[in-house]
Amino acid sequence: MIRLAMLRHGHTHWNRAGQIQGRTDIPLDDEAREGLAEFTLPAGWETADLVASPLLRAQETGEIVTGRRPAVVDALIEMDWGHWEGKKGVDLKADPNSGFRDIEQWGWDYQPPGGESPQMVWDRLAPWLFGLKRDCIAVCHIGIMRMILAKAHGWDFDGPAPFAVKRNRLFVVEIEGDTVKVADPDIVRLERRSA
Repeated sequence: MIRLAMLRHGHTHWNRAGQIQGRTDIPLDDEAREGLAEFTLPAGWETADLVASPLLRAQETGEIVTGRRPAVVDALIEMDWGHWEGKKGVDLKADPNSGFRDIEQWGWDYQPPGGESPQMVWDRLAPWLFGLKRDCIAVCHIGIMRMILAKAHGWDFDGPAPFAVKRNRLFVVEIEGDTVKVADPDIVRLERRSA
């Protein structure tokens, strides 16, 4: 049994403005860098493999929190939001012609215009996930975390999610063979650095 702990990257100015980032390579903002510097990995995770999305905001988050440079895993790149990238969800929701839906109404096959469906994201993640040989920390994005947590929880993007992806926490799943399940504990907070 292998454990995977997922850590969401810190804030960017697009996050704070409510803009959809997707694969746009927006760096962390200064406030996020300062905040992340207060944290370190919890006990028991110091020797796990460390990987990150190819996007700068994830790599930088991993390096600040762990003091190590993460290996880049292309499969961890954020979901492609297509024509919606850079736009605000509230504006898309207000436009009846945008086709916008909240992710809780997507199912596995809904696809933003020019983007990826949850199933497409899962199809690129699964070979990497089921190929893990050691406990691993993946610094990534809410879209990636949603796909893996959806599989672990048995959620099908229809109705409220049984989890909430927050920052400064490790979301842990267990992988055995070709199955992924929620670990116990499923969420582990990052620790505050001692002064």
